[in-house]
Amino acid sequence: MKTESIKQKFDPEDESSKYAEYEVASHCLIIHLKRELDHHCVLYIRERSDYLINKRRIKNIIFDFSNSHFMDSSGIGVIMGRYKKVIFTGGSVAVADVDDTVNRIFELSGLYKIIRKYNTTKEAFDDLKQMDYS
Repeated sequence: MKTESIKQKFDPEDESSKYAEYEVASHCLIIHLKRELDHHCVLYIRERSDYLINKRRIKNIIFDFSNSHFMDSSGIGVIMGRYKKVIFTGGSVAVADVDDTVNRIFELSGLYKIIRKYNTTKEAFDDLKQMDYS
């Protein structure tokens, strides 16, 4: 998987780097969460991801939860908002490496009706890429 890491190429004062690392590969944005997806960080993640979606013509988004073990309703809102941005271009949103606590939140919220769940980020990336070529 050839990727381009997006680290501090933006404003050095960018707060979003405290909460997530962003990676772009084949029109897919991978958001590696560094902590919980809650009301403390959603503004920064939303702004940075929207910037990248528009600037890099992102089609698919993967949220990597390997370092995140909680999500509140504002986190659900961020995922829903990014879904609404890419669905009209035929894109998809996926989550990877979700633990039991976050998985329960996804199940209760009904998000799995519109997003895909994968065991790993690589598995998600490979599947979404294959869907693009189908």
